[in-house]
Amino acid sequence: MAGIGLEYLWVPVVLFAAAAQTVRNTAQRSLTAQIGTLPATLVRFLYGLPFAAVYLLALYGLGSGPRELPQFSWAYLGWIALGAFFQVGATAALLLAMKERNFAVAVTLSKTEVLQVALFAAMFLHELPSAMALAAMVLATVGVLMLSLPPRGQLFTLSAWASKSSLYGLICGACFALATIGFRGGAVELAQLGLTSPWLSGAWGVLIAQTLQSVGLGGWIAKTHAEGLRPIVRAWRISLLAGSMGAAASLAWFTAYAMQGAAPVRTLGMVEVVFSYLVSRRVFSEKLSGAEKLGMGLMMLGLVLICLQV
Repeated sequence: MAGIGLEYLWVPVVLFAAAAQTVRNTAQRSLTAQIGTLPATLVRFLYGLPFAAVYLLALYGLGSGPRELPQFSWAYLGWIALGAFFQVGATAALLLAMKERNFAVAVTLSKTEVLQVALFAAMFLHELPSAMALAAMVLATVGVLMLSLPPRGQLFTLSAWASKSSLYGLICGACFALATIGFRGGAVELAQLGLTSPWLSGAWGVLIAQTLQSVGLGGWIAKTHAEGLRPIVRAWRISLLAGSMGAAASLAWFTAYAMQGAAPVRTLGMVEVVFSYLVSRRVFSEKLSGAEKLGMGLMMLGLVLICLQV
């Protein structure tokens, strides 16, 4: 790996993130029916926090670079807090979408974030996509919209575009897009402050974000739910799997944000849809309709184009 420059290293990092996120989504889906949407959302942050802390300590203990702590700015903490807040909303919306539709389709619906990431990245980070990259994003989004149709595919009806699954998918995509911009903005700010290692940048970002998410969402659940956090403790086995895979995915995403722009990272991350399709078929024995398969095919064509562009 030492001979691979950062220009290319972000690609396997994103592929790993997508694979780990698929495992996390699978675990969280089963938790949603068992303990509820918000507690299942908290699991990925609360149970993932120890793994993020151990990873960061390992980087400082095993690395050959400087051992001093980075100098955090209020701008950096603001970017991370912004990303953390919208990531909670995105996760909750994704779990709600999974309750409405097929597992692979629900995950694909969340990928409406790609065009929104490109828009927000241009607005807030001044990262402009090329014409070919933008075309690839549009093509992939058309595929996503096809997947948002109801199972019988009433193309010209209002219900096709106003279903709960479509709404949750769009909300999820918007929240993920804003979370991505927050985390990418934090990585850029931290690099300007002198921390050039993408591995340390990713580890610090995840640790701070998941601490905020665990405290904020955990406190809300403890206050508003009758049983508080007890259901999460009782479901510790599946929660541990969801948390560990969530931490692994987040660490990889944050590291990729420190290596590459937000839009290419999230577009390549759409490969998660392929992983989710395999899980859908092998684990949940779900089948996709012809229209859904065509939509997934268009999405994958856009993914190939973005890889050729990068």
